[in-house]
Amino acid sequence: MLQVRSCGVILFKEKPHRKFLLMKHAHRFDLPKGHVEAGETDEQCAMREMWEETSIPAEAVRLDPTFRFEEVYHPVEPRFGNDKVEKTLVIFLGWIDKDFVIKPTEHAGYEWWMWRPPHQIQRFTIDPLLAQVDAHFRKSS
Repeated sequence: MLQVRSCGVILFKEKPHRKFLLMKHAHRFDLPKGHVEAGETDEQCAMREMWEETSIPAEAVRLDPTFRFEEVYHPVEPRFGNDKVEKTLVIFLGWIDKDFVIKPTEHAGYEWWMWRPPHQIQRFTIDPLLAQVDAHFRKSS
């Protein structure tokens, strides 16, 4: 089975209230993320994809070095001939300190969500990620 790797960032800001960013597709939410290119590390891929899909510059984001979400699943990928692949998704936790004009390039839009766990937004990927972020915040406080 073909193995693919995708990396991204869940972005948070604290002021005026703790919020996190989700990108919008027509019928679901997503994160700024994408496939690792040759020679890239997971972190480099995540930061590049975040910038490409939101226009937030990588240098404006402070990554939490103690957080890493990883999930393996088996989707059908049309670009690989409609075969199932083994996909590894890696998500980093990032913080921004100011507001940016977000310019979605691959999504219909975006939404900043208030941090009020537990969240029930999307059963796959988003909810498990947010549950892990919540556990991370509780452990860190």
